[in-house]
Amino acid sequence: MRFLLFLCLSVLLVSCSQEKPTDLLTIYTSRQPQLLEPLLEQYKEKTGIEVILLSGKAPQLMERIAVEANATEADIFMTVDAGVLWQAGEKGIFEEINSEILNKNIPEHLRDANGKWFGLSKRARTIVYNSDLVFAKDLTSYEDLAYPKWANRLCLRTSTKVYNRSLIASMIDVDGFAATKNVVQGWVNNLATEVFSSDTQVLKAVSAGQCAVTIVNTYYLARLADDPKYSNLKLHWANQGGRGTHVNISGAGVIKYSKNKTEATKLLEWLSSNEAQETYAGANKEYPVMDAIAVGSILKNWGPFKEDLILVEKLGSLQKEAVLLAQEAGYK
Repeated sequence: MRFLLFLCLSVLLVSCSQEKPTDLLTIYTSRQPQLLEPLLEQYKEKTGIEVILLSGKAPQLMERIAVEANATEADIFMTVDAGVLWQAGEKGIFEEINSEILNKNIPEHLRDANGKWFGLSKRARTIVYNSDLVFAKDLTSYEDLAYPKWANRLCLRTSTKVYNRSLIASMIDVDGFAATKNVVQGWVNNLATEVFSSDTQVLKAVSAGQCAVTIVNTYYLARLADDPKYSNLKLHWANQGGRGTHVNISGAGVIKYSKNKTEATKLLEWLSSNEAQETYAGANKEYPVMDAIAVGSILKNWGPFKEDLILVEKLGSLQKEAVLLAQEAGYK
């Protein structure tokens, strides 16, 4: 009798754990909550759907979703870099979504081919230089920074950051492993100092004259744009005579264990809409995934640029090669 009672209670608890209000969504995200909260409040006012954010580092969140499985509260996993989204897809935590709205709004090269995840904003990684030390006409491409003329003039962020791994992956896709390795070795030879842990630190080093040039995500420069102390930092769009500037994404996908997949998909669709795109991208000074959406004044002043149209899922599939290459090239 006791066993039967225990069994019934266990079934009841499991059933309750699987129930979730249809007007509640939970996002596991590695993005800073303050960037998302105003937008999600806007969505709540529009739809009545409340969205809870659980933030943390992407690897830990992916592992948590995998461990929680059917017991997870997560409906959406949102993060930065196509390499991370690809890894999440490989771990099997995403539902494949076939949405006409998402497929229409988000360019094909900025989403998973099977609908596992979708880019929601673009982030360009390009060259920034100290205008007191470098003439704009002297800059061309990522590859050019490997030449001896930049000896002791280059600063870089560590290769352990996924942003640089994805940049290297994009170069491997175009130039192959051997040629890219030569370039990265050239970068290492030209370093003015040890690699930095953040793009912001690199930019401050360039501004101070510790080095003359670097490669960073543009929104880090945009954050410093209002400070006169950094007025000597200028942007150069890399590889405009070739494949174009490296572009990555922030994005999201619906969790396959979600209890509210329909509502989760609707939220992603709304985040890809004209209504939400300007706010979503503008919160972190990124670029909208749709070219027709207006950008902020800082980005507008930088002007249009030719972007690399690589399928961003390749930035994930080539991550292991990029890590190996950096190790062989001595890029810490």
